[in-house]
Amino acid sequence: MKIADILATKGRTVHSVLPFRTVTEVARRLDDLGIGAVLVCDEHRTVRGIVSERDIVRAVARQGAAVLDRPVSEVMTSKVRTCGSQETVARAMAQMTAGRYRHLPVVDAGRLVGMVSIGDLVKHRLREMEMETGVLRDVVIARS
Repeated sequence: MKIADILATKGRTVHSVLPFRTVTEVARRLDDLGIGAVLVCDEHRTVRGIVSERDIVRAVARQGAAVLDRPVSEVMTSKVRTCGSQETVARAMAQMTAGRYRHLPVVDAGRLVGMVSIGDLVKHRLREMEMETGVLRDVVIARS
């Protein structure tokens, strides 16, 4: 299964914020949308970073509540890992596990086309495994 298959099911919407938004504004946006991360993009939609709930919690732990009034660019992860839509789910899962991150922007030919979470990948991998199990069960029943 490819990342494109997941995007076809879940959609290609990618939420983003501008780098000057405050950490509080971004935290509220994450809460309102029920998501765990947003991309930080400039006015030209160029990706400058990604900020997750984890980034915010760690910043508060290190710097205290005052960080909530700071620009999100100060707490974001600047080095953003990406994958292509033709990447396999297994390879993307391995990349995310090795890098210890939970959100992966999808980029094709330099253009942002979606974002997947580890939850998306696990859900689709489980569905794939259930299908494989069903096929194997059918083969065993047919041979009986």
